[in-house]
Parts: sequence; C-alpha cells; structure tokens
Amino acid sequence: MLTVRLICVGNLKEKYWRDAFSEYEKRLSRFCRFETVEIPESEIEREGNEILKKKAGYIAALCIEGKALSSEDFAKFIERKSFDFSKFTFIIGGSTGLSEKVKEASDIKISFSPMTFPHQLMRVIFSEQLYRAFTILNNVTYHK
Repeated sequence: MLTVRLICVGNLKEKYWRDAFSEYEKRLSRFCRFETVEIPESEIEREGNEILKKKAGYIAALCIEGKALSSEDFAKFIERKSFDFSKFTFIIGGSTGLSEKVKEASDIKISFSPMTFPHQLMRVIFSEQLYRAFTILNNVTYHK
C-alpha cells in the first residue's frame, strides 16, 4: 500500500480545521497509509532543516510557484509516480512559506492556486484533493 506523508509547519489550532482534516484522514485510510508530521513554527531556515530530516520517497513541495494541476492531472501524477515510488512526501510551509532549500530538494513543486492560502486551510484543501485523486483512480463516485 502506498504511503503518503504530509509534512506541515504548525498545527491545526481551531477545532473546525482539525475536524475537517480528520474526516479526510479517515477517508484516505481506504486508499493509502496517510501520515502527518508537524514541524513547529520557527525561523524559515530552521523549519526547512527539520522538514528535510523528515522527508522520504518522492518529494513534492506545495508552493505558489509550482506547477498547477487539475484534479484529474493530480490523480494521473499519483498513479504515474506510484510505479516507481511507494512513499510520497508532500510539504506545506508555514505562514512565511518554504525555505529555498526545501524547494530545491523537492522532486516537484505543485501549486494549488496562484492565491495564497492560510497553511491550516491548505492542509484541508490538500487532503481533500488527495482523497479526490484516489477516488478518480479507483472509480469511486465522488469526483464530478
């Protein structure tokens, strides 16, 4: 089974973010081993060093300057890369973004939008899109 690790800077402070994220964690367990690693917020270079210690497999940094993918393209990306990798690491930076060191160490940079989102909301958006990708790949009715 594929392992997907999500490394995030900061934690989910509000209950509504935790509840939403928790729902997608539960749904994802049907398709993959989903792990979340939280890095404490600090100075961006220190965050980057901690992130790099925790990465494994194929590394994808979620950042504004990355490649934009449709939901279908994201699903195809997961499918293609899973032939060569059994582990994926996706990285969400904190309120100051990601260090250049993390971006350079990533195999791909993915943008979910040219807009800036709070990192707590991004965690929910990412988990929903990951779930959507797995439902597309497994022909489960969800994606319209």
